[in-house]
Amino acid sequence: MSSIDTVTAATGSDAGAAGRSPGDHRARQGIRPVLLLWRREMIRLRHNPVRVAMGLVTPLLFLVVLGTGLDAASSSLGKAQLNDYRAYLFPGTLVMSVQAPAIAVGISLVWDRRLGLLRQMLVAPFPRSRIVLGLALGGATTGGIYGLMLMSVGGIAGIRYTPMLLVVMLEILFVSLLFTSLGLLAAVTIRQVDTFQIVVNLSLMPLMFFSGAMFPPNGLPGWLNAVVKLNPLTYGVDAIRRTLPGPDVLRSKQTRLLIWDWNPPVVAELGLLAAITAVALGVATYRFSRTS
Repeated sequence: MSSIDTVTAATGSDAGAAGRSPGDHRARQGIRPVLLLWRREMIRLRHNPVRVAMGLVTPLLFLVVLGTGLDAASSSLGKAQLNDYRAYLFPGTLVMSVQAPAIAVGISLVWDRRLGLLRQMLVAPFPRSRIVLGLALGGATTGGIYGLMLMSVGGIAGIRYTPMLLVVMLEILFVSLLFTSLGLLAAVTIRQVDTFQIVVNLSLMPLMFFSGAMFPPNGLPGWLNAVVKLNPLTYGVDAIRRTLPGPDVLRSKQTRLLIWDWNPPVVAELGLLAAITAVALGVATYRFSRTS
């Protein structure tokens, strides 16, 4: 099914609607475009296995090569502060695995505008907010699938396979939805494909480096400490690290996030991510509704 067919299917016949109440009919019509756009993202993922494979290459290289190398180097020097650097690095690689496919939704929206597909979405008889919501949920699900695949090999980092991983999966979906919302906000603001890719590429790496994914977020120089604490991704990485069932290094005093000697609870960290996501989605929806 093509992108055009998927989106324009929302304008199809309403056969059978006569037997439903008006409220049920409106609810079904409201959720239908969201499901159609979510399905479009799943079809794109299923028909592009190379994209799936390449999306996992960088996180696995960080985990296996960088994690093993630094772990061995610190042990040989006798200065290891982390018992297993691979275990410490694993939450960051999970976040790294979901950011690219989630942001790709924004790139696809920019291309849809350039190819004229967006115009066909805009003339469909449903609120434009449903388009943004459908794309956001599709991108978050795609990122979650990448995270799930990487989590399946977590044993190499000492991660234990327990029911607690279900909670970790929910946190990954939170982070993925955050990335997707920010990507959509950038996509409705930036109209040129080249400019969008440059902005995204320049933004993703600093977000990862200043998130505590590769080094503990405490005991840093003043300016670096401030940047890490202001980075919303820091709280997502910390929430995942504290929830993952694995070595003690994931919950040690040296690795936990402290704000003036206060360790924010995981619920508060996820609440912050949810608030930023809601704001980004709201602004993206507002700007998208003014698209002509």
